[in-house]
Amino acid sequence: MRNIQLILGYDGTSYQGFQDQGKGTKARTIQAELEKAITTLTGEKRRIIGAGRTDAGVHAVGQSVNFYIQAAIPLERWPYAMNAVLPPDIVVYEARERDPDFHARYMAIEKTYCYYVDNASFPSILWQRYAYHLPYPLDVALMQQAAEILTGDHDFTSFMGAGSSIKNPIRRITSFTVERELVPGGEAEGLVTGGLVKFTVKANGFLRHMVRNMVGTLLEVGRHRQPVAWVAEVLATKDRRVAGITAPARGLWLYAVRYDR
Repeated sequence: MRNIQLILGYDGTSYQGFQDQGKGTKARTIQAELEKAITTLTGEKRRIIGAGRTDAGVHAVGQSVNFYIQAAIPLERWPYAMNAVLPPDIVVYEARERDPDFHARYMAIEKTYCYYVDNASFPSILWQRYAYHLPYPLDVALMQQAAEILTGDHDFTSFMGAGSSIKNPIRRITSFTVERELVPGGEAEGLVTGGLVKFTVKANGFLRHMVRNMVGTLLEVGRHRQPVAWVAEVLATKDRRVAGITAPARGLWLYAVRYDR
């Protein structure tokens, strides 16, 4: 039995998240589409394992999955074969053959998420599905200072979404940056003055809605509605109710998953 890893991206707009919702549901998910494609190609019904179980509306450009298969499709042909039968909003970039014990989720040592805010006066036509439009002035320098408070090992209960079953809320953020970024076509769309604000966070793991809740909190600082020190207070309370809003799903992208081998 072969253990195949795929690196893929997807536009999450039309999906109810990555994870299959189980029998009896008509919810469209990334996992279900991938498994259907594998069955179409090989005749084998296989379950895939995803590194990141992204929520409804969240996108990816560096999702990692693995599955066990008997089919002898050459490794270099897997991306082409999968893309031929997958919907156009899911794309496989690369396939790798892994050791039998490789597990896309449990063996990941670092994940990178990016969150985009369209900070122009009017929403970008090109970015409406992929960024949260917020037309108010944002102080990127202050948000960067606040983001640095969140780096390191912390109990992130204040940023954990309701309904989570996680018992250990301690995570390690290794890097958290906030920067302005211009995109091709921005001049025509008026993005030069507002630009995209990009939040990039790397950690050994994330809680439910953690990135979106942290972004919502940093935006309060960026709008000068709260001081930088407030973020430390929010972190210390371990109370989700005192943090900022949960930023909309459409601005969140799973960028990369890193393994030590």
